[in-house]
Amino acid sequence: MVKPTRRDALQLMAAAPGVLSRKGRPAVTKYVRFRHGTKTGHGILDGEVVHELRGSPFAGVHETGIKHRLGEVKLLAPCQPPKILAVGLNYRSHLGDRKPPERPEIFYKPITSLQDPEENIVIPPDATNVHYEGELVVVIGKQTKNATVAQARESIFGVTCGNDVSEREWQNGPNKDVQWWRAKGADTFAPLGPAIVQGVDYGKLLLQTRLNGEVVQKQFTSDLIFDCPTIVSFVSRFVTLEPGDLIYTGTPGQTRKMKPGDLVEVDIEGIGVLKNRVA
Repeated sequence: MVKPTRRDALQLMAAAPGVLSRKGRPAVTKYVRFRHGTKTGHGILDGEVVHELRGSPFAGVHETGIKHRLGEVKLLAPCQPPKILAVGLNYRSHLGDRKPPERPEIFYKPITSLQDPEENIVIPPDATNVHYEGELVVVIGKQTKNATVAQARESIFGVTCGNDVSEREWQNGPNKDVQWWRAKGADTFAPLGPAIVQGVDYGKLLLQTRLNGEVVQKQFTSDLIFDCPTIVSFVSRFVTLEPGDLIYTGTPGQTRKMKPGDLVEVDIEGIGVLKNRVA
């Protein structure tokens, strides 16, 4: 009998999120995108070591055999999405006195709003009320159209941390814009990372946001009004989803204004901590 290689095991985990290890524990894989010198690539993060991959993990998991120490690379947003969607009003704790939506309320964020871990959230000119929104983010793994909820579950490659940064005056103020093109789509308003994770139960993870070390949001993803597969299924009825597409799934509780110098951390159990300063 041929003994499986580490690469065989990684490919199996990529094909079947949640597969058990030989010790019976859920096998978790963390995919990262990184810069090493002038080179940018994808890898699997294993402790303090990044195992470099050949191409994107959406096209299959193939290690090059090259390893980098985590401290020697710069982690980037873990994928380059064809498009970014997001869900509004998806936790009852965020609704206030508003009626719960009857369907997922979807909006777009431009891909130019994406920001890397550890890089600054930049407050735009004339912005006066910019808030954090810590969120679980779904990453699509294959082309998806008209998917059932069960099929949508199989389309989810993994999950990561995100911050749906929002300018409340442009969103809801007396002179609000008709669309949220800048309220939620300004440059750097979509921090993402540090890793895309497979093998976690994304339906029950503790999400916390910290502002300068203070916990300002805390809720389990099991409290989402519309869970991840339901969101993916709904979106796919109208918009074809492609590998690498992102869906920010909504933020819990109440949010508040950020100011230059603040440190925002989105911490999701089993995934990691997304850190960004405000400038």
